[in-house]
Amino acid sequence: MNAGPLRPALAIYTALFLLFLYGPMIVLAILSFQSQSGGPQFPIQDWSVYWYEHLLGLAETSRVSQLPVGDSLLRSLTLAFMTTVVSVTLGTMSAEAFRTRFKGSGPVFYLVILGMMVPGVLVGLGMALLANVLGIDRAWWSTAFVLHVVYTYPFAFLVMLAIFNRFDRSIEEASMSLGVSRGQTFRRVTFPILFPGVLSAALFSFTLSYDEFARTLFTAGRDLTLPLAIYGTFSVEIYPNIFAFGVLTTLFSFTLLVIYGLLMKRFTGAKTSTYKGQEDAA
Repeated sequence: MNAGPLRPALAIYTALFLLFLYGPMIVLAILSFQSQSGGPQFPIQDWSVYWYEHLLGLAETSRVSQLPVGDSLLRSLTLAFMTTVVSVTLGTMSAEAFRTRFKGSGPVFYLVILGMMVPGVLVGLGMALLANVLGIDRAWWSTAFVLHVVYTYPFAFLVMLAIFNRFDRSIEEASMSLGVSRGQTFRRVTFPILFPGVLSAALFSFTLSYDEFARTLFTAGRDLTLPLAIYGTFSVEIYPNIFAFGVLTTLFSFTLLVIYGLLMKRFTGAKTSTYKGQEDAA
């Protein structure tokens, strides 16, 4: 089949899409190397790493205050970790329950995924009003944490549901037919097979919670998380130190992806070699 002009058109479309996707990140990275006298725009006055030093507190004192990233970064990481643990646990347990149809499973399914569909601003505002009515102090570790779980739990649930749908039940049945209890079967047979899915669900939950803004805006209380702290600085005046922090945050995200890829490769490689060894022995 002759592709004709379709292939070059698709190539141009793909190139434009990638440029649109990564173009802002490239511009941000370039401007982060602006000199102390330069602003957040082109042209570059002089290439330097001044704003990285300023961000880390290694530069001389200037009229630009440091970004409040210390405590807020720690809060965001802690909140994302707490959310990941709870969401992945609930998602795995819920997906396990949905392997067998039960009465009311349809409405329950839609109730679970509702948390990812409702606008974050509305949910955040509703939680803030409810906390005021009940006399509960709003904080990142209580009210914001609940909303983060409500938001990320459906993603973990859908990932694990897809994994369970491809799972061969005969493996579990073979284990239990040999006298192994259901709990031991899940721990030694089912969970190792599901582990790549658990890892994917954890990555989803962590990144969504770490970057969440709308649901946190009304529920975090006085102690701000990182997106709120950055927004507070960004809304007053923009300096290249924000771009430098954006570059470091992007590198952190890429590091998480590399760790995820290495774990997946190691786990799937080990599992493949185990199966190959069993086949050779047979």
